[in-house]
Amino acid sequence: MAAEKKYFVAIVAVIGLLALGGYAYYANQSVSPAPQPPGKAAAPGKPGGPPGGFAVGVETATVAATAFHDDVAAVGSLKSNESVVLRPEIAGRIAAIHLREGMPARKGAVLVALDAATQTAELRQAEANLALAQANFKRTEDLYQKKFVSERARDESAANLKVLEAAVALARAKLQKTQIRAPFSGIVGIRNVSVGDYVKEGQELINIEDIGSLKVDFRLPESHLARLRKGLAIEIATDAMPGETFKGVLDAIDPLLDASGRAISLRARLDNPDLKLRPGMFVRVRLAFGGERQGLTVPEEALVPAGNDNFVFKVVEGKAQRVKVTIGQRRGAAVEIEEGLKAGDEVVTAGQLKLRDGVPVRSAAAGAAPPETKPGAK
Repeated sequence: MAAEKKYFVAIVAVIGLLALGGYAYYANQSVSPAPQPPGKAAAPGKPGGPPGGFAVGVETATVAATAFHDDVAAVGSLKSNESVVLRPEIAGRIAAIHLREGMPARKGAVLVALDAATQTAELRQAEANLALAQANFKRTEDLYQKKFVSERARDESAANLKVLEAAVALARAKLQKTQIRAPFSGIVGIRNVSVGDYVKEGQELINIEDIGSLKVDFRLPESHLARLRKGLAIEIATDAMPGETFKGVLDAIDPLLDASGRAISLRARLDNPDLKLRPGMFVRVRLAFGGERQGLTVPEEALVPAGNDNFVFKVVEGKAQRVKVTIGQRRGAAVEIEEGLKAGDEVVTAGQLKLRDGVPVRSAAAGAAPPETKPGAK
């Protein structure tokens, strides 16, 4: 009985599979296109026809001829005209701080004073010894003139006088080192110490920056070396002050090129009378060689990077053509094209991801809706 039941289940399963296969076969036959006569293609848009006839919608722009100033762009950073971090030459305890953070300080002004009690006492002792030595030398000189002492005694007195003069100079120098002065006029930074702190030799106390004029350090490829000279005009811009530009001049060209990047280190200077710019700021530098030339530009969106190369899709007879281009300078949202295109060419600026060579395209203007027909018009 069990064997008959298993046999019956197997027969039902086989019949079900055959029925399912037959249904799939007839369903497939019902949607297959009718065979076409030789040499006749299926009608576009009907089942079995090619997807052709549907152009990809894209946005395009025309390659334009633009006047270019003969210059080169780079990025750089600002540095103070003079910058130093003040450090004491001797150890001691801070007795007074005469500076105001973020305020100007004149050259030679005392900014920080260390406790000078010991150095002052040493100076007074040296000055007293010197006064005694001067008196002894004067008496010895008088006695020598009267032949009461030997020449050797006079020489020893003179030598002792010189030793004590040097001792006074040394004590005075030690006393001066207790006063940390501004080495140049500038803006005082933020101090790291307070009155009563014990500081060691070389410990950082405060920085002072001369920012009335600034240095601009940047680099250019070695291919520009032959055209570089001191005095060339530069223009800088910074993200901190959009829309503003500042002018300066090229001041120095490093004689040593960077062997790893084959770049030239350059330094320019610019005035900063209003103190708008600050050291450490990132800037965009434009160095002008002078003169003007013509070049071709396309919107930056038209570029399709691929590794180290750049491509654009050019529209030729309604179809996309992938073209390799060589780019030059950038002007805002536009890029100079040195090779690969000519003036008047139409390039794709949006929709490149859907394109390949030979794909039909239509621009946004070409794909616009037709004008409405008035009621009753034929």
